[in-house]
Amino acid sequence: MKKFAFALLSVICAISASAAPQARYFDTAVVTEADTVSQFNPADTITVDPLPGDFFMPLVFNHYEFYDPVEITVPDISAQTVFRRTGNDNPLKNAHMPDWLRRANNTARLAKHINYKILYGSPQLVHYNMATLPEAPKMYYTVVDPSTLRFDIRQFEADLIADAEIREVNLRKRHWINTFSASLQFSQAYVSPNWYQGGNNNLTAIAQFNWDVKLNPKYHPNLLFETHAQYKLGTNSAPDDSLHAYNISEDLFQINSTFGLKAAKRWYYSLTAQFKTQLLNSYESNSHTTRASLLSPGELNIGLGMTYNYLSGKGKFSFDASISPLSYNLRTCIDDKVNAAAYDIPEGRHTKSKFGSSGECKLKWKITYNISFASRIFAFTDYDRFEADWENTLLFEINRFLTTQIYAHLRYDSSTQPCADPQWHKLQVKEILSIGFAYKFSNV
Repeated sequence: MKKFAFALLSVICAISASAAPQARYFDTAVVTEADTVSQFNPADTITVDPLPGDFFMPLVFNHYEFYDPVEITVPDISAQTVFRRTGNDNPLKNAHMPDWLRRANNTARLAKHINYKILYGSPQLVHYNMATLPEAPKMYYTVVDPSTLRFDIRQFEADLIADAEIREVNLRKRHWINTFSASLQFSQAYVSPNWYQGGNNNLTAIAQFNWDVKLNPKYHPNLLFETHAQYKLGTNSAPDDSLHAYNISEDLFQINSTFGLKAAKRWYYSLTAQFKTQLLNSYESNSHTTRASLLSPGELNIGLGMTYNYLSGKGKFSFDASISPLSYNLRTCIDDKVNAAAYDIPEGRHTKSKFGSSGECKLKWKITYNISFASRIFAFTDYDRFEADWENTLLFEINRFLTTQIYAHLRYDSSTQPCADPQWHKLQVKEILSIGFAYKFSNV
């Protein structure tokens, strides 16, 4: 009941402070005889200041009505006077009490008497009591009987929970954070031969694998290490190609790594690396001419500079920006069947090296629990040629295994050969809307 009294007092104090213009406040309310408390009415307002000055604790009893308070006071008791308790309390004799202790003791006794008067005199004002509090929620578990195919719901026994053995769990530190995701998405169209507008059947499939490895910043705050490996393979049916049943629309194996040493709050001295190529052969339409193959082309870029790394507290938003004033770029074309000049490699050679500058920005944003957005832009220049890639992915997670995504890839290359379509010059665009299956695994 003591807990109720103090809780009720603290809750009502804010109301009384603003809504009780008639309440009179006095420094000390003390009581030494029980018959004095009998004058108390729960609807009255009583303010007690046991320690004036540095400490003030208002004790307020009301029922949302405010009247002139009934002051409960007794003659002053000096600190050197023998203090005695009467009634059923244990006697405390020959005690020389300091003034602050006397005030605190009188305040506690006043609260105790008021508790009893409210509990036994006006029980309708007591909203919470230990005896009337609701029971703790019960726990149940399900038992399956294979012979009858029935489910039995049983209650956990309190003794079993109380006597359950508590084992010490040894949690080992995770220095590396691994995340793996895979998806298979597709789009399909069927057009009957007699369709009035004509058209061709089409089937497109896109498989994607992603693996991220990151050094845990909780245990290594001064180091930055991130590696992202991905492989994309996109194919589509080719009804207009008389030599091939399908074409490869996307074939990319790429690894991006960043290693950094902290320089300031979110800045790191960094070394960035990027490698990409394709794994399968792709051919021009209605031709056996090889357009691209393994390491034809292949590209390696290494940069030295600074990296800015930001991660929100809840992990819903992350942003990385790397600037590398000193960069090395290597291009390869090892397949003699591939036109190396199309990839800015001199005829008769298989590699070409360049020095210049590069920059990279990566953004990941968890918009809602099932919608996420990722963007990455990379640019390199040797001050004679400029190229840039900008990839954007908007992912909708319908459920745990079904997803829809919109993928847009913009590419600019100043050495791009002229296009047959006069509307397109140096800018290249690819956009894919797909739906399919996905799986994600993480060790955190």
